[in-house]
Amino acid sequence: MIVVATSVIAVLGTLLGATLSHILQSRTAARGQNFARAEQLRQERIAAYCAFGGALDNYRRGQLDRWFPTHVDRPGETVDVHELRREAQRLRTAAMEAMFRVDLLTADPALTTLAREAMASVDRIMTADDREELRLVRDESRGLIHDFIAASRPHVRVA
Repeated sequence: MIVVATSVIAVLGTLLGATLSHILQSRTAARGQNFARAEQLRQERIAAYCAFGGALDNYRRGQLDRWFPTHVDRPGETVDVHELRREAQRLRTAAMEAMFRVDLLTADPALTTLAREAMASVDRIMTADDREELRLVRDESRGLIHDFIAASRPHVRVA
């Protein structure tokens, strides 16, 4: 009888040990997978936020390059205004694509709103009537791009 009880205890101990080992390994694996997913999302956000900031800055430069020949008479300077317009449109398309990635990767509506405000401020560059208004719109767009990058920082920090 003692031999049977000892055998039963040994079998139960083995089963309990195997079960606990399985549970702990499963939890460790799940934590590892969650960490890997979170890190991949963080890396994708870094890439998307940087790409948007850079694309928006390029679009801003394209808008400024386009504004001067259409608003300031520069004798002797020949500039293809249509080519500048096409380049600004190409840059805007790149900025829009980058903004779509931001929209897809962020869960923060305030960050998406800030991205759209920054895009709209760059769009407004061509509406400036004179150099003073251009300076205001240019400074606003630069500030909003920097504000977007600053607002995105908490979304990519390691916790």
